[in-house]
Formats: sequence, structure tokens, C-alpha cells
Amino acid sequence: MVVAEDIGVPSWDLYELSIPCTVFGKPQPDLADPWYDLRLCSTGEPEQDSSAARAGAGAGAGLSMRTRYGLDDLAGADTVIVPSVPDACVEDGRPLPPALITALRHAYDAGARMVSLCTGAFALAEAGLLDGRRATAHWMHTAQLAERYPKVEVDDSVLYVDDGDVLTSAGLTAGLDLCLHLVRRDLGAHVANQLARRMVVPAHRPGGQAQFIDLSVPTTDDGSLGPVLDWARRHLDQPLTVEDLAQRAAMSPRTLHRRLQAATGTTPLQWLLNQRLGRAQNLLESTDLPIEKIGELSGLGTANNLRHHFLKQIGVSPSNYRRAFPRTMPDSEPHPSLPENREGAGEGRRRTDRGASDTPVTPRATASDN
Repeated sequence: MVVAEDIGVPSWDLYELSIPCTVFGKPQPDLADPWYDLRLCSTGEPEQDSSAARAGAGAGAGLSMRTRYGLDDLAGADTVIVPSVPDACVEDGRPLPPALITALRHAYDAGARMVSLCTGAFALAEAGLLDGRRATAHWMHTAQLAERYPKVEVDDSVLYVDDGDVLTSAGLTAGLDLCLHLVRRDLGAHVANQLARRMVVPAHRPGGQAQFIDLSVPTTDDGSLGPVLDWARRHLDQPLTVEDLAQRAAMSPRTLHRRLQAATGTTPLQWLLNQRLGRAQNLLESTDLPIEKIGELSGLGTANNLRHHFLKQIGVSPSNYRRAFPRTMPDSEPHPSLPENREGAGEGRRRTDRGASDTPVTPRATASDN
């Protein structure tokens, strides 16, 4: 495993770093012997940028690491894992260390299996190892990845992508899903399942990272659309058409389509669907309303129609989504998703806390995982 920056490492980056250490670093002789030989490699760059790195890391962060291994050791590795890259390289376009990019290319040319977790995909993409491949990263950064590296087929809906000799995961805990998948590939399903039990996590999680994306809050700088979009959100339980929105906005459907596309990057119909799905997600998380009622209140109609759109857009069924997310709202607060002064208002009992689903459903990945 290689760390993209070993000076001024923010404390929040330690999560992705700890996942491979936990999965591959601790011997499990009763499960498989020999186990993995994990080596932590660093760029070993001088500390000339340490003050800037620490300044960007925030209070209580800015950790430094010393390792026994450097970039030259990547050449002999069977698998190379890049757990993340510095935020400045993602958000501000700061170049990654050239020596790191060169070492990644040499490791791949030498036959190593290349793996990235979360924003580590930016390092693999910079090395050209994702060109022409399907890949993923944390959903908050997939748009930047796609814009910066147009040759990469970015998929923001999955927990991980297995493209044979190059594998990428979504953010944070999705890195654990990918690491367990690697164990499953290398040592079999039984070993991976037993290891997951010891880590007190499900061996598989249902669906992909699409279920974690916030669909309900679009980005728009077009002030003229604000009132009509707010009105639509308040009336999602009613039949709404593009013509209804255009009439409300006092513009033609074609003009509405053009302005909404420019402001949010999506069409009016897709925007409406995203809002309805966001409403359904909110109700599933915070009420005990039956699926049929949630379909009605979100404007998606029947329970079957709700399930269809959930599976297609979010990757899990409404029931699995409800099991995966605990309640998010105290009993005493009014529910923002229930229409006010209408029939059915106040029907939703607040949900009690629920544990995460352990349904053994394989996350969507490439054909090699099927």
C-alpha cells in the first residue's frame, strides 16, 4: 500500500488508510496460511511543503508518517493499493508527486494488480491506468474525476468496480467492501465471510453508492427557477408534468427545459423523478409508513412503481434501503416530507432505531464479479 503524502496527513484520511491495514495487515492463520504480507510505502518526499500541508489539514491533524518502504518497493508488489490522495490534489488541482505516478506505472507494467480506495482513483487516473476503463470514486468527487480525466468511464452508482487487474472503490466504507472482495477473489468466499464476521460487518452490502447520494437538493444559480422548484417540492404528492412547471414559471416547456438543464444539469422530468425519490428516501428513513403510502406521498404512485424506480436509480429495493438507514428525526419534530393540511398529514409514525441490513446481496460490479 502506498501513501500519496506522508507529511501533514489529515486525520480524516486515516480511515481509508486503516482499512487495508485491518484487512490485510493482521495475520489470520486459522483462515489462510500464509496470509498477506502488507507493506506500507511512502513517497519519501522532503518536508518543504509541510507547513502548507499542515495549514490545510486543520486543527488536531497534520500527521506525519515514517515507513520502512518507499516507492521503489512497489515494483515487486503483487497488489498496489492507493487509499486516497490529498484533498488539495482533488479540490484545487495540486499535482500529485511525479515520482508516485511513475512508480504506479512501473508497478502496473511489472504485473501488479492496481487498487484505489475513495480518491485514490485520481492517482491511478493520473498514471493513465484508468483510461478506457470503468471506474468509481467517492460520489462527491466522481464529477471532478470525469471532468479531469475524460478517458475514464466514471460510474458513481456502484460501491466498487472490478476490472480484473485494476479495481476502484467508492468512498470511505466502500473501501472495506472492495478489500473484502479482494479476499474473496484471492482466498474464497468462506475466508472472506469469516473475516467479515470478525470485523462485525456484512460480507456484502445491498446496492451501490447511489443510495447515499442526496438527490433532493439540486444546484441552481438561476433565481427565476427558484420559486417554481420550491412550489414543485411542496406538491410532489400531486400529479405534476413539465407543462405544469412551465405554466407556473410563466415560460414555455422548451424554455423551462433549457434553463433547468443549464442550472442543474438535468432535464425537468429527471429533476422531478429525483425529487420524488428524495422524498421517498426521507420517508423511508424517518417513518413507518407502508411502501404503498410512501409511493403515494412521493408522487411515484403504486408500490410497484416505487420499487421499480428505487432499483433502477438507487440500486436497492425500498425495504432494503429502509433497513440500511436508521431514523434521522426526533419524534417531537414535524415531518417536512408530509404534506401540510392535506389528507394523510401526520399519519407517519416515527421509526425506531434499526441496525444496518446484513442481506447477502452482492454490490453491483463488473462481469468478473458475477
